[in-house]
Parts: sequence; C-alpha cells; structure tokens
Amino acid sequence: MDAGGPVLWVILALSILLWSLIIERYWYLYRIHPGIIKQLTRSFTEIKSTSRHKTLIREAMISQINLDLTRTLPQIRTLIMLCPLLGLLGTVTGMIHVFDVVAITGTGNAKAMASGISLATIPTMAGLVTALSGFYFSMRLKHHAQREKMLAFDLINIPGEAKNAA
Repeated sequence: MDAGGPVLWVILALSILLWSLIIERYWYLYRIHPGIIKQLTRSFTEIKSTSRHKTLIREAMISQINLDLTRTLPQIRTLIMLCPLLGLLGTVTGMIHVFDVVAITGTGNAKAMASGISLATIPTMAGLVTALSGFYFSMRLKHHAQREKMLAFDLINIPGEAKNAA
C-alpha cells in the first residue's frame, strides 16, 4: 500500500464499497427475492377485482419488483467507472513524483525514480483490475435482474391473458 501511494487507499475504499454492493445484490437475488415473489404471487391470486384493476395491480407489482432487482445497479456502475479514473490519478501523481526526483537529483538516482514509477503503475493496475472484475459481475447482475423480471411477469398473471406479453 505504501508503494501505491494515497490514491491506492481511495481505490481500496471504493473497491470495498463496490464489492459490498455486488454481494448485497447477490444476497437479495438468491435469498430475499424468491420469498418476495412467492408472497406477491399468493397475494395476487387472492385479489377479487375486475380484470382491469388486476392488470393495473400486476403492472404495479412488476414495477416494484424491477425497482427492487435493480436498486443498486446504477451505483455499482458508477463505482466501476470511477476506479480506472482514480488509477489514472495515481499515474499522474506518481509521474509528478518522478519528475520531482529528476528535477532535484537528476537521472542518477534510480531508486528514488523507481518509487515514483511504482506510485504511477500500482494504482493504475488496481483501478483497472477492480473495474474489470466489477464490470463482469455487474453485467451478470443486470442479466439476472432482467431474467427475474420476466419470470415474475410469467408468475403473476391473469387467467385468460396471454403470457410473455411484457
């Protein structure tokens, strides 16, 4: 962490936040969401109302399910976009350090220049690795959310109405 400089600490904090949100979304998808779907399906079948009212209620339920499924996905995508930018900031600050060393001691002090180069490359690598791994899981979460929305649409249906009309 010392070799990466202060920007690396910021990338670490964003990485922890990013992975906390990703893990929370998986927890929701596999632990909480199935129970909510069962409850909504059960309550929808118990509604005694006209077909038009049932359609409106179903649309509201599907909208709420979609909101719940995609709740933190925009924040996850924002954190993914920030990580490479912070890595670039680390590159710039590391190169400024290298230029300061060169200006003060000349090009003869390779050890001092090496610390600046590590300040430049380690945050860049950390930002890119965090962003790429987060991007992969973000796309998987988006795909799962779309699939679960379609499954919910099929489960919460009105008798006599065509399925897959979403």
